[in-house]
Amino acid sequence: MPALETTAEPTELFGSWKPSDYIEQRAKQYQAWYDKKAVTTKAVYLRMRTATVLGGVVVPVIVNTALPGKDVIASIISLVVAACVALESVYHYREQWKNYRSTEQFLSREQALFLTGEGGYKEFKSPRAAFIYFVERCEGAIEAENASTLNVMTLAQQEAKSTKAVHGGANG
Repeated sequence: MPALETTAEPTELFGSWKPSDYIEQRAKQYQAWYDKKAVTTKAVYLRMRTATVLGGVVVPVIVNTALPGKDVIASIISLVVAACVALESVYHYREQWKNYRSTEQFLSREQALFLTGEGGYKEFKSPRAAFIYFVERCEGAIEAENASTLNVMTLAQQEAKSTKAVHGGANG
């Protein structure tokens, strides 16, 4: 087996991605990831929202019936409703779903505009300049979504700590 040549200068690597490489190895992978996350967080959000709405409707009906064990049933359903509301307020599934979906759609739209040379891409005189602009726009969207997710997670941790401190302080 021949030895690998290692004479390539690091500067040769700079800017070596072709548009097709970037689209396949970066943009499409992120699009697929954001799509999967959007589907997952939407499903969680809708399940929790459904449980909250149905629980809010069912509990008053149960309380006003002569069912044996109605107090326990109503308490369990109320606990599930409260847990769903609390989890949504901490993890913000709706906002995450919207952020993931809008980022995925932005990447898809940018790719279509870049490949067709439409939108802001028709202003460029060289394909290389248009490609650099495309990469900057895609990476900017990825960075903005990452910052948004980090912000949501940081808020979730802060809310969990403050809730723990409030409940811990009341018991201590």
